[in-house]
Amino acid sequence: MRLSYSTSGALQNEFDSLPRISLTLTHGQRQVSVLGLVDSGATVNVLPYDTGIQLGAVWDDSKANIRLGGNLGHFTAMPLVVVAAVGEYPRVRLAFAWTRVTSIGLILGQMNFFQEFDVCFFRSKLAFEVTPKSS
Repeated sequence: MRLSYSTSGALQNEFDSLPRISLTLTHGQRQVSVLGLVDSGATVNVLPYDTGIQLGAVWDDSKANIRLGGNLGHFTAMPLVVVAAVGEYPRVRLAFAWTRVTSIGLILGQMNFFQEFDVCFFRSKLAFEVTPKSS
């Protein structure tokens, strides 16, 4: 599936464009449609607090033992595994570092989005391609 880079705000130029993908997350009986940033520089998938709540997850401080890096380095997170649907591809299990931060978007990183999908960036064309991993 080939996708175009997109903007998230009022600014609509190539410098504000990022590789974002629509996906549906399922946890228990709840589903949420989200837009995630495909970030090859991120070590882990990061789930914003509000999205976890919408999925019916319950925050547990005793499980919040994941230390995030970069701009989120001073926040803790807890593991949350959900089922994700990307386009018409078979559903996959994605593990997220669910953080109490609400001011971030969903991030899809090396662990484990890039283990489930092959991603190829065509930045000069403002496009990227996502396909399920080869068996």
